[in-house]
Amino acid sequence: MTEQSDSRPDDNGLLNAQVREAEEALTKLGASDPELAATLARVLGVVASEAARTTRFARALAKALTPSDPQIAPRPTERPRRSRRAPGAIDPFAVFAETGETGLRSSLSELGLEQLRDIVSEHGMDHDRLALKWKDPQRVIDRIVERVESRTAKGAAFRGRPEQPAPQHDEAAGPAAEDSST
Repeated sequence: MTEQSDSRPDDNGLLNAQVREAEEALTKLGASDPELAATLARVLGVVASEAARTTRFARALAKALTPSDPQIAPRPTERPRRSRRAPGAIDPFAVFAETGETGLRSSLSELGLEQLRDIVSEHGMDHDRLALKWKDPQRVIDRIVERVESRTAKGAAFRGRPEQPAPQHDEAAGPAAEDSST
């Protein structure tokens, strides 16, 4: 108990000094932008109250505010693809959007096998790790077209369908059609 009481006055003194510094900074800010100073004071008050009330929140807050170790690099959310291949000569998705499947096939047929492989690699179209080994350009073109069509159609159920006119039933034509068949 004595050890804790010996360390507490120092901690309280440091805390009081930091609180005074924050108060002075908010007061200075209040002279030039009172709304911002009031907003910051409210935010800090709410965060401090919640941290005092909930130890889980206090730990999460301390972890978030602790400087990260410079030796440990943060993990990126998405790893960039490492490819030794050149970027594709064309964007198959843009060509498909403009000219459809026939236009895409026509554009792809003008490219060499390595250029087709570049497109497959750039757009991650080699899911089974076979397409980059194929020697037949037509086979690679078929893969590109298949993947472009598949990815373009993905999510179409959520985008809605174009309105199609409902077929009109002509009641007068119905019985007449039946009579002519008898």
